[in-house]
Amino acid sequence: MISVVLATRNRYKVEELSAMLSELPLKILSFHDFPDMPDVVEDGGTLEENAIKKASAVASFTGLPSLADDTGLEVEALDGAPGVRSARFAGEPPNWEENNRKLLSDLNGIVGSARAAAFRCVVALAVPGGGVRTVEGVTRGVILEAPRGEGGFGYDPLFLPEGHDLAYAEMRPDRKNAVSHRGKAIKAARGLVMALMGDG
Repeated sequence: MISVVLATRNRYKVEELSAMLSELPLKILSFHDFPDMPDVVEDGGTLEENAIKKASAVASFTGLPSLADDTGLEVEALDGAPGVRSARFAGEPPNWEENNRKLLSDLNGIVGSARAAAFRCVVALAVPGGGVRTVEGVTRGVILEAPRGEGGFGYDPLFLPEGHDLAYAEMRPDRKNAVSHRGKAIKAARGLVMALMGDG
């Protein structure tokens, strides 16, 4: 069985990613299994740069394959913001409640389809020695005018995916994973993981 380290300290991401990879014969590890692992500064200019940096650093530190994602919410009316700065939209330290408040404030007075947005997720799989590949998943939708639901994390209470009547935060985890940007990216990444397993 291959061990793969999830390059995140976000327990919600660990839960989501573990569930999405549960069909594969993998031993899923995380930062919690490596308490001495240093933080990776996400200072890349793109989601892809951040995902590659995280996966590569964790693979190098642990000596094991590492899977990392970086996700951004791109709002058309805000010229693509918050984008790569999604986690820190309201400043440091990252705070999702403040991010959501800022997003709603910035969109004040903008209604209907003008609140169009897309969640984009880039997943990187790195192996010790420098090999790294990436895949991407995108889900389009709109930003709600008020939070809905109690589940999920981040911008989930404000994001209504296209073709659905429930916000991410109102969906059961399995339903969200089936339609979400991260779910789509992980589905694409399974091929990379299967190839890794084939290589032993």
